[in-house]
Amino acid sequence: MAKQESNASTEAALQGEAQADIHVTISNEELEGLRKLAGERDEFKDLAQRIRAEFENYQKRNRQEREQERKYWHRPLALDLLPVLDNLQRAIAAGKEAGESSPLVQGVAMVESQLLEALKRHGITPIDAAGKPFDPNLHQAVMQKAAPHVEPNTVVQVLETGFMHHDRVLRPAKVIVSCKP
Repeated sequence: MAKQESNASTEAALQGEAQADIHVTISNEELEGLRKLAGERDEFKDLAQRIRAEFENYQKRNRQEREQERKYWHRPLALDLLPVLDNLQRAIAAGKEAGESSPLVQGVAMVESQLLEALKRHGITPIDAAGKPFDPNLHQAVMQKAAPHVEPNTVVQVLETGFMHHDRVLRPAKVIVSCKP
């Protein structure tokens, strides 16, 4: 039995030497080739990681753009409806100037308020301009008017109501701005 163990250990030693010989027999050229392959592997791994990051960024940008489109898709319709709203306001103003309070004037006022409420539900709100400091981002100055009791560059009259669509100007308010007398 001792002889079998001795043979087994001798075989193991020979296999170990053979393996050691295999490791020793790898040439420098082969070693450089393996290093080159490892370097290429690392380059491809880096490239794959960059492409993955770029794709994730693309998906994120695309998702944000779709959200923006959904948020502001009412814009063209609202721009088409604003002149209708202006005409309703003019009709109400003409009725008040004529001293009328007939059911027709009241009906037009109701239609105006319904239209304003519908626009508001979709994020379209009027710009409050009267008495406010002039802001070129919100107002379009049509003319200046001397106003002795009003600070210069203050909106003294709104000729056409402006509207915001969420956080963007849909249409600037057309206003008359005060100036020094």
